[in-house]
Amino acid sequence: MGTAALPETCCRTATLWLGTGYAAFLGASLRLDAHSGSVQCLAVGLDAPFTLRTAELGERTVRSALIPPRRVHRVLAHGDRMLFCYFDPGSPRARGTLARMASIEHGIGFAHVAESDLIAMAESADPDPLQILDCAGGRVSAPIDARIVEAIATLRANPSSTVDATELAAAVHLSTSRFLHLFSAHAGTSFRRYRLWVRMVHVGAAVSKGRDLTTASADAGFASPSHFSDAFHTMCGLTATDLLASGARIVLLDS
Repeated sequence: MGTAALPETCCRTATLWLGTGYAAFLGASLRLDAHSGSVQCLAVGLDAPFTLRTAELGERTVRSALIPPRRVHRVLAHGDRMLFCYFDPGSPRARGTLARMASIEHGIGFAHVAESDLIAMAESADPDPLQILDCAGGRVSAPIDARIVEAIATLRANPSSTVDATELAAAVHLSTSRFLHLFSAHAGTSFRRYRLWVRMVHVGAAVSKGRDLTTASADAGFASPSHFSDAFHTMCGLTATDLLASGARIVLLDS
């Protein structure tokens, strides 16, 4: 008896691409729990729409949505494959994505003008992550306070550092409250959430080079494996172990 061929989409390896200030996941639809990201996320249903659920919005079935940082939401996929693009809120790509949204409801963007182009790029035989990210975000330049740029560079350079907002504020001659206000305004997310994002990217980069999750998370500054696991689940809607068990590969786009 012959065996029916599996659909092509079932055979594609899921990939998580990581770079400085951005990331992209392309692969099978995952059963994600409700979660709250640290950075801006553009979600796209590649072969079917999905339902986005938030407390403010209720439920909305769409093909794409731009979800801001710190917004508790759940993505209920109706198809087999999804694309998630993550952007450092202070980056030009993040500003470009927001500028391309046709409508904004409760802080969530809808009707992405490059939706069909994104789907075509993601479903190509050899998807180019940088092309996908540029299509998703574009580039809209806007000035960022130099003191916040300095703080971001410090966090990126040493994710495991215990330097806190008070110390960084003092280094740039600001009060802690003024520094935190400026950070949120220019980075687009809170200081604490940005630090979490930086540490998560550090873990992903280490795992892509063969490190185990326990070692990588400790090196990134997480207090324990359970601390990392809980933080990852809260931020992404599943555990890092489940993500890797799905067969997803991690690819670094820069150093």
